[in-house]
This record gives sequence, structure tokens and C-alpha cells, in this order.
Amino acid sequence: MSVTQLSRNTGLDLVRATEAAAISAGRWMGLGRRNEANAAAEHAMAATLDLLDFDGWIVVGEEGRLKSPSGLISGRHVGRGGPPVDVVVDPVDGLRLLVQGRSGAIAVAAVAPRGALWSPAPAAYMEKLVVSRETAHALVPECLGAPAGWTLALIARTLGKEIRDLVVFVLDRPRHVDLVNEIRAAGARVMLADDGDIAGAVLAAMPGGPVDVLMGIGGAAEGIIAACAVRSLGGAMLARLAPQSAAEHHAIEERGLDIRRVLTCNDMVATNEVFFVATGITDGLLLHGVRYQRDRAETNSLILRCETRTRRVIYAEHLLPDVDAVLSKEREP
Repeated sequence: MSVTQLSRNTGLDLVRATEAAAISAGRWMGLGRRNEANAAAEHAMAATLDLLDFDGWIVVGEEGRLKSPSGLISGRHVGRGGPPVDVVVDPVDGLRLLVQGRSGAIAVAAVAPRGALWSPAPAAYMEKLVVSRETAHALVPECLGAPAGWTLALIARTLGKEIRDLVVFVLDRPRHVDLVNEIRAAGARVMLADDGDIAGAVLAAMPGGPVDVLMGIGGAAEGIIAACAVRSLGGAMLARLAPQSAAEHHAIEERGLDIRRVLTCNDMVATNEVFFVATGITDGLLLHGVRYQRDRAETNSLILRCETRTRRVIYAEHLLPDVDAVLSKEREP
């Protein structure tokens, strides 16, 4: 891994990319047009990333999440020069939420020194378990394969709570029917989400937040991005590749990856020199969505710096192009 000293202002620079993505994507809220919404966010994020002062290499790109990615794919160079860094992005975490006009969609990105971030490609899915720093010391690799009730009892005991006081974030997917039944049988409460497990991981990693633990299988790419946030918050994350098809299983074996290996944050993010940023697109538990006025947009963003355990919440106002000038130009013959 290369030794790179990132500027302490890297997070403030990087958040410009998620703000741009959120402002562009927010215009497509509730319109049901998935491809257009993601393309708008991707274009805005890519254009902004290319203006930043680093020599970036996208480690985890859009090809793991979209059938026809256009720009932000693994191996793409971003930035205009500077310290060599790994970059992971998701212009819209919760694309389904966005196009259906539901809460919780965010734009996210993270950077670390070159060689610090693990790439799960060609894996598409990963089993995950995320907790906050209050429970991190009690988490053991066996938690990932244990019955949900056993793991929840350990977490509840560590937090000084009853199991019934716990809230467990789980993606609402057919593959999680048995998991949800286990959680309910143990007595814990379930927060089912249609999409957006990066936001779910951040909520679970925040001490004192509305979520105590994230459980279940989600995107492998999202898992690496989430690990950047979890490590920055001092939480703990266990993960294991979980192929959902024979083709994915074969591709993983071809690359020589071990599907039995339980990964920690340190395995996926091999440094404390990491920044994670997120900007709300639609209102959610983590961040407010974009607010549009006639001549401006208002955004709410989160910046995490792992090295100093700093968490910043930013509200920003962005002046938009002159509406009258744009409309006048559109009316020209």
C-alpha cells in the first residue's frame, strides 16, 4: 500500500461531488425513471470528481450495481492530479427509493490512499453485520454464522438492553424471509428497507442512533463503501461474500476469493486515513433531502474523517443557473 498524506480538507473537497450528484438526482424524485435519474447523478459526480486535486482510481464502480454503467466504472481515473488515492462511489444509494419518491436515498463517496481499499470484484453480493463502537469490542467472527437470536442476545447484553429494545435494519428481500423470522422470534424489532444499505450501515454504526445493528445480504460494492464509514465511526463490521447465483460463485472461484472468509473493516479498509462523505437526496433518518428554491438548492451532507474520528454535518446553499435566462433560451426559435 502506498503511503499518502491526504489533506485534512479532502472531505470538504469530496463532498462537492456528492452534493452535485444529489442536486442532479433530486430532480428525478418520484418520476419512475431509473436510468435517467442515475445517469444524471453519475454525470454530475464524475464531472466534479475530475476537478479535485488527487490522482484517483475507482476501485468499486457502478458495474456491480447497474446492467449498463456509463461512466464511473472500476479502473476509471478521476481527479486532475495529486496524491494517488483509491475512490469508491455510489451516485445514488437507494435508486429504487429515489424513483419511487421514498425516503432515504443518498449520494456517497469515499477516498483512501492508493492500495488501501479491497476490491470484491467480481462478487456482487456480501453478507454483512454492522454495529456501533459501543458493541464493536464484543463482536466476534462467529457472529456472522450464528443464529440471529444468539448474536442479538450478545449485542443486547453489551449495550445493557433487552433484546426487545433492539432495532435491526434488514433489506426487504425474499432471501431474508428466514432471517426476519429469526429476528422476530428472538423478540427484536425489525426495520425493513426497500433499498439503501449503505445508509443502513451508517445508521447502525452511529452510537445512540435509531438502528442498533444491520444484518443480511446486500451489495458487495456497497459493503466496501459502508466499511469506510463504519471504520471512520469506530464501529465494527463483519462481512463474507455471499454469491446468489452459480455464475457469480464460479466467477469468485476463478479469481481465487474465499467465500468462507469472514472480513472485518480492517480487511476491507487497510488504513485510518480515509474520508467518507454522503449527501441526502430524499429525506431520511440519516440526512435531509435536497430542497429546491427558484434560484438555489439546499443540501444536507455528512463528512467522516477516520483519522481524527471527526463527524461533520453540513448544510449548504447552492446558487442555480438563472431560471429566467434558461427559460428564455429554451423559447428561442
